[in-house]
Amino acid sequence: MTSRDTTGHNAGGVGSVESWLISAGRDRRPGSPLNVPPCPASNFVLGERRAYSRDDATPGWEALEEIVGGLEGGSSVSFASGMAGIAAIFDQLSTGAVVALPDDCYQGVAGLAKAGQSRGRWTVHRLAVDDTPSWVKMCSMADLIWLESPSNPLLTVADLDAICAAPRKHGAIVGVDNTFATPLNQRPLALGADVAVQSVTKFIGGHSDLLGGVVTVRDANLLAALRQARELAGATPGTLEAFLAVRGARTLAVRLERAQHNAMILAERLASHPKVTLTRYPGLKSHRTHAAAQRQLRGFGTVISFDVRGDALGADAVCTGLQLIQHATSLGAVESTIERRASVPGQEHLPPTLLRLSVGIEAVEDLWADLDRALRSVPQA
Repeated sequence: MTSRDTTGHNAGGVGSVESWLISAGRDRRPGSPLNVPPCPASNFVLGERRAYSRDDATPGWEALEEIVGGLEGGSSVSFASGMAGIAAIFDQLSTGAVVALPDDCYQGVAGLAKAGQSRGRWTVHRLAVDDTPSWVKMCSMADLIWLESPSNPLLTVADLDAICAAPRKHGAIVGVDNTFATPLNQRPLALGADVAVQSVTKFIGGHSDLLGGVVTVRDANLLAALRQARELAGATPGTLEAFLAVRGARTLAVRLERAQHNAMILAERLASHPKVTLTRYPGLKSHRTHAAAQRQLRGFGTVISFDVRGDALGADAVCTGLQLIQHATSLGAVESTIERRASVPGQEHLPPTLLRLSVGIEAVEDLWADLDRALRSVPQA
């Protein structure tokens, strides 16, 4: 991973994301704590700008929003979870709106879209992630164009450059869930998107110890609307969660560099393993993605999905037979985790032997030894 310029409005002259992650979100007044401490206050003495913590951001929220806003290149609003932030975006739609959604996306977003459609709030169109012509066409028709890249869990890469630059319907919102890539690998706002979302639970926090989300936008009116949506819904982040997210964000660059290095090695080895029928990871020559992205990617992200030879019982046996890699959901943390996604309610449409592996920062040879042993222990189909 190379240092990248942080050209967002919050960057403050810092030349690289690595330095921004360490320096942003601090109170630089003499005598202030070096790190913004947790502020467990529900209300404040009246007379200054803060009054009530649901209405007025606490110092912890502001620190987190400054860090992520600078990374994404916009202004941020923090939420109690990534889904709370996404729900606030969907809440901006008028009745009868048209929503374009990837065929492969996070189940929470798919569930939210389906629930709204069943109540007559909007109409949903599902498009293949890599069907760029259809996405470009839909930009002129939809009120919300919602993208994930790489997608979850098939890891298909969308042509964000082309889609975000396409002419769109007046007032339409182009939103990108940027959680899997992180702002260190791609910055959707710089490509023309209106919204970028981070599930802070994942890579930003990085330690499987919090729930949180951050939505970053370019437009001041949309920023105000999202802050109001957070206030009215009470979807505010917890004090401790904001503190942990800021602390976790400080090491994002070094964690991501190590985990991506590990992921590339594991993906290449899994691709040739006799007990694996298909490996998905952006950067592999065999991976499903458009040609422009394929030329640019080499070790993109830390999530791999692969299909185990045999049946679902064999795939489950791999998960439970691992010793170092944890059999758990979620992703983006220092520890490696794995799960069979089709066993999750709402994900039954996925290949029954597909395993999603979130690669952590352990020693890569230890990870491989664990994977190889568990895979080889599965009976030959």
